[in-house]
Amino acid sequence: MSALETKSTHITWKHYLLPPLHPEGPGFVALFVVATLILYWIWHPLGLIGLGATVWCFYFFRDPDRTTPVRPGLVISPADGIVQMIGPVVPPPELDMPPAPVTRVSVFMSVFDCHVNRTPIAGTIVKEQYIPGKFLNATLDKASADNERQALHIRTSDNKDVGVVQIAGLVARRIRCDVRAGQQLVTGQRFGMIRFGSRLDVYLPPGVSPLVCVGQHAVAGETVIADLASNEPQREGEVR
Repeated sequence: MSALETKSTHITWKHYLLPPLHPEGPGFVALFVVATLILYWIWHPLGLIGLGATVWCFYFFRDPDRTTPVRPGLVISPADGIVQMIGPVVPPPELDMPPAPVTRVSVFMSVFDCHVNRTPIAGTIVKEQYIPGKFLNATLDKASADNERQALHIRTSDNKDVGVVQIAGLVARRIRCDVRAGQQLVTGQRFGMIRFGSRLDVYLPPGVSPLVCVGQHAVAGETVIADLASNEPQREGEVR
């Protein structure tokens, strides 16, 4: 196979209709099934509503495989959702990064997005911290400082620092983070999730411009949001 050739992936209907579930999923799906049976026993139309809610619950906890670009220096979206904000901000103190403005890319996850979070770049976790807080609307800028959140400071092999923060939202009541300080991560690795609806912020190294636009839909583990080796200016987008 030449350098320009790529392997094909066989996609079946199960890939779309029956994706794998996150470990937290089966228990919630079982609860929804029981509730649906009770509602059906009370009144048949209520059972149909419960069935719809059960299908939603199943897809909320879906955990499909993703094809991650692995060239060194690429920063990949840690979440499925809409790129909601891009701009210069001082990283939050819990990241223990220099107190100078860097570009922050915020990805908002609705209750219909896949909520499994993935590592944006390969490296070592130099700091990990949970911060209790409020449950404001995650689309608000102040949610970065006021809401419950989980912060990871990742250092690459060439000593570039990238921050990623899981932020709870209005209906999110649990942040799950499965990695700890000192752990080595690979790009696109699953590291946690938030339920139900929330936001992830990525803090890029100084001088790095994002390669996504506000309003663009990002895919966790696949969408390239920045390239540490690129001098390309920040991109602009148009709704078409």
